[in-house]
Amino acid sequence: MAKKTERTVEEKLRALYDLQLIDSRIDEIRNVRGELPLEVEDLEDEVAGMNKRLEKLENELEVIEDKIKEKKNGIEESKALIKKYSSQQDNVRNNREYNSLSKEIEFQELEIQLSEKHIKEFKAQIEQKKQVIEDTKETLKAREEHLKHKQGELDEILAETEKEEKALIKESEKYQKEIEERLVKAYTRIRTNVKNGLAVVPVERGASGGSFFTIPPQVQMEIASRKKIITDEHSGRILVDPALADEEREKMDKLFDKVK
Repeated sequence: MAKKTERTVEEKLRALYDLQLIDSRIDEIRNVRGELPLEVEDLEDEVAGMNKRLEKLENELEVIEDKIKEKKNGIEESKALIKKYSSQQDNVRNNREYNSLSKEIEFQELEIQLSEKHIKEFKAQIEQKKQVIEDTKETLKAREEHLKHKQGELDEILAETEKEEKALIKESEKYQKEIEERLVKAYTRIRTNVKNGLAVVPVERGASGGSFFTIPPQVQMEIASRKKIITDEHSGRILVDPALADEEREKMDKLFDKVK
C-alpha cells in the first residue's frame, strides 16, 4: 500500500488513463457482440416454447384419435345389440315384448347416429390440429435455422474475442491494484455515470474529450503540468493532456496486439 502512495501524480494519471484504455477496449469487444447473446437466448426460448406446443398438440391429437376409436367400438357394440334384439323379435310371445325390443333397437340406432356425428366432429378437429401442427413445424424450422445462423455468428465472435477479453480483464484488475483505492472508486463512479464509460479523457481542441465545453487556458496549463488530478467541471471526467494520452495509447496498442 505504501508503494501506491509514493507514486507521483503523473504516474497516477498515466495508470488511470491506461486503465481507461483497457476498459474501453473491453467495452468495444462487448459492443461487437451487441445484442447477439440476448437474440440467441430469445430464439432458444422461442424454439423451446414451440417444441412444447407441438408436443401438446400431438398429445391432443392422440386423445381425439382415442375418442374416435371409442365411438367406433360403441357403434360396433350398438350394431351387435341391434342384431341381437332383431333376432329376439322373431321369438317374442306378445306385442309388448316386440315393442320393447323395437325401442331398444331404435335407441341403439340413435346411439350409432350420435357416435357418427361425434366421429365427424372429431375428424374435423383432427384436420384442424394437423394444419396447426404443420404450420407450427414450418415456423419452428425457420426459427431453428435463424437460431443456428445467430448462434454461428455469436460463436464466431466469441472465438475471435473471448481470449482477448479474458486477458484484458486480468490486465484491468492488475492496473486497478496498482492505483490507490480512492482513485479506483472515483474512476468507477465516473465511468458508471458518463456516456460511453469514459472516465479519463484527454483535452482535445481546448475542450474535454467528447465535450463541447471549453477549458480555460490556465486550467489547460495545470493539466499539462501533471502536478494534480483535475476533473472537468461539467462532466466530472478526469482530464489528461494530449501528449500523455498519445504516449499511453501507443504503449497500450502494443499490449492489445500482444493479447489478441
